[in-house]
Amino acid sequence: MAIEKTPAKNEILFVWFNPYSGVTIKTPSKTIIVDPVDVKPRDFKNIDAVLITHEHYDHLDQSLVSEINRLTQCMVVADPTSKLRLQHVIPSESLREVQPGSEVKLDEVSVIAEKCKHPAATPVSFIITSEDGVKVFHTADSLPFPEMATIGESEKLDVVFCTVAIAPGTSPETGVEIARLTKPKVAVPYHTGSPADLKRFSEILKKEMPKVTCLIPEMGKIYQVSKGK
Repeated sequence: MAIEKTPAKNEILFVWFNPYSGVTIKTPSKTIIVDPVDVKPRDFKNIDAVLITHEHYDHLDQSLVSEINRLTQCMVVADPTSKLRLQHVIPSESLREVQPGSEVKLDEVSVIAEKCKHPAATPVSFIITSEDGVKVFHTADSLPFPEMATIGESEKLDVVFCTVAIAPGTSPETGVEIARLTKPKVAVPYHTGSPADLKRFSEILKKEMPKVTCLIPEMGKIYQVSKGK
């Protein structure tokens, strides 16, 4: 949802706003929302970009994205299939298609699309790097895949969102495997409506990766993460 507070230098703020992968990420200069569904357009203000990971109903709502774009004039960044579904409701100058390896710059904030292991048509995940170098990996509905280790090693991720349920094949165990591969400073389980899934992820992570901070989010609550902490 909307985040009124502005993070300090070397910080980002985030809110998990639905049971899926809906997240608002705020850097000192930009506000980005990922996969908005099951929310109201006017819940979002001063949005700089909407990121869409794939076309499934719990990640893409064309009319909602169109209304957010109308209200905020934000950029919409989408995988190829979602871009096709949005091209008639989003002005062409506001719509950007991305594939793994693509980068979109929001002034000093970087958004890079990466691979996503999920049975959608053309899914992507996103690495968002703030102007101060805080790095967030939004893995969408992804199962773990070997290249995540390379991403983690090269990017030195501060926050990784790890899918733990609902999406095909995912579980707290596969979410922990994402954390094991990417080695973030903070691992955030999401994409579930079950507190038990979040708790199970936390229990396994604390046992297997005690040096990684587990942040179990509550929907609608604002969290702060600092670079290197």
